[in-house]
Amino acid sequence: MARAGARGLVAALAMSGLRTVTGSLGLMRRTPPEQVVELSAPRTMRKLPTGGRTALVEGAHCVYGVAGGVVYALLPERIRQQWWAGSCYGVAVWLVFEAAIAPVLGLRHPERRKLLARAALVADHALYGVVVAGGLAPRP
Repeated sequence: MARAGARGLVAALAMSGLRTVTGSLGLMRRTPPEQVVELSAPRTMRKLPTGGRTALVEGAHCVYGVAGGVVYALLPERIRQQWWAGSCYGVAVWLVFEAAIAPVLGLRHPERRKLLARAALVADHALYGVVVAGGLAPRP
C-alpha cells in the first residue's frame, strides 16, 4: 500500500506539472482544485496569501492523489494488468469527481469549459492513471 500511495503522490505531481503547461498555454483559466478552494474554502483560507493558498491546494491535491493510488492498488490484479487500466482509471477518477463528488459538495463550475480545457483535463487524468499503474516505470 505504501508503494501504491507513493505512486499516487508522484502521479499527482506529474499531473500538476502538466496542468502548469496547459494553464500557461491558456487552455484552462483555473484548475478544478483551484475552483474547489475558491468556491468552498472557508473565509480564513481565502485570506491566505496566494503562495499559501497555492501550497494548500497542491497539498490537498497530493493527498487526494495518494488516496487514488491506494484505491487503484485495491482493484483486482487481472484488471490492473491490462495495458489500458491506468489511463482509464485516471479518467474515471475525474468523471466520478465531476459527476458525483462536486455536486454533493455543492461545487459549481463558474465557467463552462471549452473543448480544449476538457481535453487537457482528460490528458492530465490519463497521465495520473498511467503513473499510478506504473506504466512509466522501468520493467525488470
